[in-house]
Amino acid sequence: MTDYVTVNNERFVLYIPENTIQARVRELGEQINKEYEGRVPIFIGILNGSFIFMSDLIRNVTVDCEIDFMKLSSYGDAKISSGNVTMLKELNCQVEGRDIIIVEDIVDSGLSVDFILKLIRHHNPRSVKVVSLLYKKDAIKINVPVDYIGFSIPKYFVIGYGLDYSQKVRNLRGIYRLADEHVNN
Repeated sequence: MTDYVTVNNERFVLYIPENTIQARVRELGEQINKEYEGRVPIFIGILNGSFIFMSDLIRNVTVDCEIDFMKLSSYGDAKISSGNVTMLKELNCQVEGRDIIIVEDIVDSGLSVDFILKLIRHHNPRSVKVVSLLYKKDAIKINVPVDYIGFSIPKYFVIGYGLDYSQKVRNLRGIYRLADEHVNN
């Protein structure tokens, strides 16, 4: 794994290495296993960003479970959310009376998670929880519950491990942050 990558003429430095991500994903899987013992949750991955995280998370879950996906758009090719959330792919599963675990790659503004929670709750699930690999507490515009957090990070622009920059670099094994970005926390 390299210490930096260049994407769209911008330099990104390694921020969270693969082994650190994998260790945390195992811990999240163990938490979910304990909480959902004897139940069959439906994991709903939010495409495209969550697919790698969800894949690794599911491999660390030992309880019976089902999976489905939704696809939303709020970024386009920009680094910052547009603030407008639109549905691009709907669910194929029955939510009513079921335990739902929404899987996100990153929660920053909270707008997407708020949109998803309202949509899911409208279908009367037994329970709804959110797991996110990354959480940007200082970027939140709408306070939404995130029940399982991989890593809390500053307002860095990050890529890799499913997170893209103009649909590129999702395949990086680690998470990289924009090199010249400074965040005061």
